[in-house]
Amino acid sequence: MGAGHQHHGHNHGHGGHSHVPTEIKHERPLWIAFGLTLFFLLVEVAGGLLTNSLALLSDAAHMMTDVLALGISLFAVRMARRPADAKRTYGYARMEAIGALINGGLLFLVAGYILWTAVGRFSQPPHVESNGMLLVAVLGLIVNLIAMKLLQAGAGESLNMRGAYLEVWSDMLGSLGVIAGALLIRFTGWTVVDPIIAVLIGLWVLPRTWTLLREAGHVLMQGVPSGLDPDEIRDAMQAQPGVATVHDLHIWALGSREPILTAHVLLSLAAGDPDAVRAAMARMLRERFHIDHATLSVVTRHGDDRDLHA
Repeated sequence: MGAGHQHHGHNHGHGGHSHVPTEIKHERPLWIAFGLTLFFLLVEVAGGLLTNSLALLSDAAHMMTDVLALGISLFAVRMARRPADAKRTYGYARMEAIGALINGGLLFLVAGYILWTAVGRFSQPPHVESNGMLLVAVLGLIVNLIAMKLLQAGAGESLNMRGAYLEVWSDMLGSLGVIAGALLIRFTGWTVVDPIIAVLIGLWVLPRTWTLLREAGHVLMQGVPSGLDPDEIRDAMQAQPGVATVHDLHIWALGSREPILTAHVLLSLAAGDPDAVRAAMARMLRERFHIDHATLSVVTRHGDDRDLHA
């Protein structure tokens, strides 16, 4: 193996880099949505008990997970603000994925409980007070629409916010289902529609919950972020002037939108200044693939071509 020199580079785009997730700026809407949802949860539980509606109680159980989800999201935002320290050198940005994972687990439990309870009601549908059921469901719909509007901006920016938004969105659909069920019971007297609506709510929630869990797990397992192809990135890096080969390429993310790259870059014999090659490669990664955080270990070799694969 020929002698070599290593040049380690750590690049941050646009004059600096922060591991703080983008959902921090959405903390105030989270607090407002949390307060509204908590208040209506109490109203819906009381309404479900008074009207004897399983659909309303299942929606209330779902709204309880909304409250927990928003609380977890707020906790994740607060934790993400903490700076990196000696034990957690990347900071606390992963809290958003952990929050999404917990929210997904809660949604799974609630959907399972709804389905299990609804099965028992098909054989003996109880009497349901449709007027009270309708009133509470309409109020719930209004609260959910307000909360959705508050959370919408942040839903596309992080898993944590997306998890909270999904909770409220699915609960909004649940409110629509309860309203439809209340109207059918009122005009037809067909009370079996109550557990049917409850089952539909549960079945709607489950696949979306699985998607959220899968995405959160992907981040925690340090999977390649969505939209990035390691082979394409490797080819682009190796196409840079002066680069012989790229190996030990790793791409992952702290949260849902903070891609990080590390790689070992072996320069060709005709390469110029290693620092210039590294800077050009970092600029290409930032502009073409939106990777602002790249740690590149650049190695120069003095020998024949056999050393390029060492």
